[in-house]
Amino acid sequence: MEFFDSHCHLDDERFDEDREKLIAEIKKAGITKFVSAGYSVESSIKGVALSKTYDYIYTTCGISPNDIPQNEEKLWKDIEAIKNLVKDYIKDKKIVAIGEIGLDYYWEKDLQRREIQRQVFIKQIEIANALDLPIVIHTREAVMDTLEILKKYTVNKKGVFHCCPLNRELVKEALKLGFYISFAGPVTFKNSKNANEIIEMVPEDKMLIETDSPYLAPEPVRGTRNDPRNVKYIAQKIADVKEKTIEEIAKITYTNAEKIFNI
Repeated sequence: MEFFDSHCHLDDERFDEDREKLIAEIKKAGITKFVSAGYSVESSIKGVALSKTYDYIYTTCGISPNDIPQNEEKLWKDIEAIKNLVKDYIKDKKIVAIGEIGLDYYWEKDLQRREIQRQVFIKQIEIANALDLPIVIHTREAVMDTLEILKKYTVNKKGVFHCCPLNRELVKEALKLGFYISFAGPVTFKNSKNANEIIEMVPEDKMLIETDSPYLAPEPVRGTRNDPRNVKYIAQKIADVKEKTIEEIAKITYTNAEKIFNI
């Protein structure tokens, strides 16, 4: 049984002390492919380095809404740096998407800064289209604006709603637009009221699994440093709801990840 963790952050400083050892243990645990996702210029560069070092690690490059520089001149330089980074390494086929990108109104209350988030999101969609890549979307408390942008600015290669909020309207509209839904630790949380309903909404050919590690460790290891080995708990939760075996869910989500990321 093999798993594909479609979104983690192995460049995070919380892995600095044992990253190399952990990556070897992840592979031995049956997570034979995973995406270490970028969210800033620095993390994207680190992700590219990891993908070049290990043949089973892939990466995304982008600027997340929570990592947009305050200085506008630096911001647009960073956007250009992301575009150039991807152009330089796209031939290696280890950069599989532009992301994570999107909107986050939970952390950002300032209306002007929210408008900048929208501009940065749109610009990175344009980069994805120019480079023939899908996108990986982060959205939090910004459902309507996220969907409005995606309806107005077509994403040619579609993409993934990573750690998808358990919001019926978002999932329904995202699926209509052709996007994949990636489930993470929150679907296993005991206080997650509508997780089962959302899992049931998503057809098997649009499901992905992820850890978003080191964040959001699933039950029964909630509260610990998360890592890709825990993706099995998300797979098991989906298997229980879909009345499938964990082996079936592992295979389905592995195939889906390879398809959307063109691996």
